[in-house]
Amino acid sequence: RAVFASQNIPSGTILDVSPVLILDPKENATHIEQTALYHYTYNWPIKDPTTGKATKTQAVVFGLGSMFNHSSQHQNVGWKRDLEREVVVYRALWDIDEGEELCISYGDRLTFVDVEGPPTDVIEEDTDAEEVLGRIELGPGVIA
Repeated sequence: RAVFASQNIPSGTILDVSPVLILDPKENATHIEQTALYHYTYNWPIKDPTTGKATKTQAVVFGLGSMFNHSSQHQNVGWKRDLEREVVVYRALWDIDEGEELCISYGDRLTFVDVEGPPTDVIEEDTDAEEVLGRIELGPGVIA
């Protein structure tokens, strides 16, 4: 399973806006973490309803978001949570050629051995999106 470019994609292009299902933290811990579905979830920040403090749970991503494969060294797609709209926005980090696989970084929560070796310049899923965009060299003319 993978996502491939069916045409040339210019840098900065929004590739998909994927809706998410935010999981209740207790249900996530009791049920989802015990299943294979957990390996397909994203960390999602929320406020604890009882304390009001920031915490996190998991979110199931629909759309293309659940189909992107991982690459720690050759990711060509960046992603950003839109907490207000409860979606994840995926954007081309540079020009992508027709036929090229579209890859994101899963961060350091891997459930498999990363065949690309130790990650370099990995976009970690808990990293603030503005911090990430500041670390990625997108090149001229990129819409960030």
